[in-house]
Parts: sequence; structure tokens; C-alpha cells
Amino acid sequence: MNKIDIKYCAKCRWLMRSTWMAQEILSTFDGEVDELSLHPGTGGIFEIYANGELIWSRKAMGGFPEITELKQRVRDVIAPERDLGCIDRKTQKVN
Repeated sequence: MNKIDIKYCAKCRWLMRSTWMAQEILSTFDGEVDELSLHPGTGGIFEIYANGELIWSRKAMGGFPEITELKQRVRDVIAPERDLGCIDRKTQKVN
């Protein structure tokens, strides 16, 4: 069972950013994500967990993830063998 948790600061008004990222994850990983939860918090929190593993922290990583990087990090935890098509090809060209 694959589960994604997004913890966001409600006082910073990051609900819209969180719901957009949730929608992107759910549409990309249709049928692979069993549960996605949004957790309002405070203190500038913005963290994303995949199956309990922290894959993004705004404080530790200095900002918000680009959606392509977020999808790769989710994929690496829930479906490491999956090819993300254009996203993976763009990243390979940059490196």
C-alpha cells in the first residue's frame, strides 16, 4: 500500500500549493498511490512523505520542489522501476 503525506503550514497559506502537488502526484501515479493525505500545520512546515520516508523538507532543502523532482522522488520510493517518460529524459540531458 503506497501512501503520500503532505504536511503544510496553514498560516503561510500553502494549502493551494499542497493541493496542486497532490493532484500532480495522483494523476501521475494513477493506480499506484493508495492514499494521499494533507496535514495542516504551523511554523512554516512543508514536508512530503512517501510510505513514511521523508522525501522533501522545505526547511532542510531550502524551498519547494520543482514538480518534476517531486515526481522522481515519489517514484523512487513507490515504484523505482517505473519510467517517467519525458521527466526522466529531461533530467538525463541536464546531467
